[in-house]
Amino acid sequence: MEELMKILKELRPEVDFEKEDKLIDNGILDSFDLVALVGEINDTFDVEVEFEDMEPENFNSAKAMYAMIQRLEDEV
Repeated sequence: MEELMKILKELRPEVDFEKEDKLIDNGILDSFDLVALVGEINDTFDVEVEFEDMEPENFNSAKAMYAMIQRLEDEV
Protein backbone atom coordinates (compact mmCIF):
# COMPACT_ATOMS: atom_id res chain seq x y z
CA MET A 1 0.00 0.00 0.00
CA GLU A 2 2.92 2.30 0.73
CA GLU A 3 4.13 2.18 -2.88
CA LEU A 4 0.62 2.93 -4.17
CA MET A 5 0.27 5.92 -1.83
CA LYS A 6 3.60 7.28 -3.10
CA ILE A 7 2.38 6.99 -6.71
CA LEU A 8 -0.90 8.71 -5.85
CA LYS A 9 0.78 11.55 -3.93
CA GLU A 10 3.14 12.19 -6.85
CA LEU A 11 0.19 12.23 -9.24
CA ARG A 12 -2.07 14.54 -7.20
CA PRO A 13 -0.31 15.87 -4.05
CA GLU A 14 -3.29 18.02 -3.05
CA VAL A 15 -5.63 15.02 -2.57
CA ASP A 16 -6.00 13.17 0.74
CA PHE A 17 -5.97 9.65 -0.66
CA GLU A 18 -6.24 8.10 2.80
CA LYS A 19 -9.72 9.58 3.33
CA GLU A 20 -11.16 10.10 -0.16
CA ASP A 21 -13.40 7.28 -1.36
CA LYS A 22 -15.02 8.82 -4.44
CA LEU A 23 -12.02 9.74 -6.56
CA ILE A 24 -13.81 8.90 -9.81
CA ASP A 25 -17.40 9.64 -8.81
CA ASN A 26 -16.47 13.15 -7.63
CA GLY A 27 -14.18 13.85 -10.61
CA ILE A 28 -11.05 14.15 -8.49
CA LEU A 29 -9.18 11.86 -10.88
CA ASP A 30 -9.76 12.39 -14.59
CA SER A 31 -9.01 10.21 -17.60
CA PHE A 32 -5.48 11.61 -17.96
CA ASP A 33 -4.78 10.80 -14.30
CA LEU A 34 -6.05 7.26 -14.83
CA VAL A 35 -3.81 6.68 -17.84
CA ALA A 36 -0.76 7.80 -15.86
CA LEU A 37 -1.88 5.86 -12.80
CA VAL A 38 -2.45 2.60 -14.68
CA GLY A 39 1.00 2.89 -16.26
CA GLU A 40 2.61 3.41 -12.87
CA ILE A 41 0.65 0.54 -11.30
CA ASN A 42 1.64 -1.79 -14.14
CA ASP A 43 5.31 -0.87 -13.85
CA THR A 44 5.59 -0.74 -10.06
CA PHE A 45 3.60 -3.85 -9.21
CA ASP A 46 4.44 -5.88 -12.33
CA VAL A 47 0.76 -6.45 -13.16
CA GLU A 48 -1.38 -5.70 -16.19
CA VAL A 49 -4.47 -3.58 -15.55
CA GLU A 50 -6.78 -4.67 -18.37
CA PHE A 51 -9.68 -2.82 -19.95
CA GLU A 52 -12.19 -4.83 -17.92
CA ASP A 53 -10.45 -3.62 -14.73
CA MET A 54 -11.13 0.01 -15.66
CA GLU A 55 -14.29 0.20 -13.57
CA PRO A 56 -14.89 3.24 -11.34
CA GLU A 57 -15.21 1.05 -8.24
CA ASN A 58 -11.60 -0.12 -8.76
CA PHE A 59 -10.32 3.48 -8.70
CA ASN A 60 -12.64 5.34 -6.31
CA SER A 61 -10.22 4.94 -3.38
CA ALA A 62 -6.65 3.93 -2.66
CA LYS A 63 -8.03 0.93 -0.76
CA ALA A 64 -10.00 -0.21 -3.83
CA MET A 65 -6.97 0.24 -6.07
CA TYR A 66 -4.81 -1.78 -3.71
CA ALA A 67 -7.41 -4.56 -3.59
CA MET A 68 -7.40 -4.63 -7.41
CA ILE A 69 -3.58 -4.76 -7.45
CA GLN A 70 -3.55 -7.65 -4.98
CA ARG A 71 -6.12 -9.53 -7.09
CA LEU A 72 -4.03 -8.97 -10.23
CA GLU A 73 -0.88 -10.13 -8.45
CA ASP A 74 -2.67 -13.31 -7.37
CA GLU A 75 -3.70 -13.99 -10.98
CA VAL A 76 -0.10 -14.01 -12.22
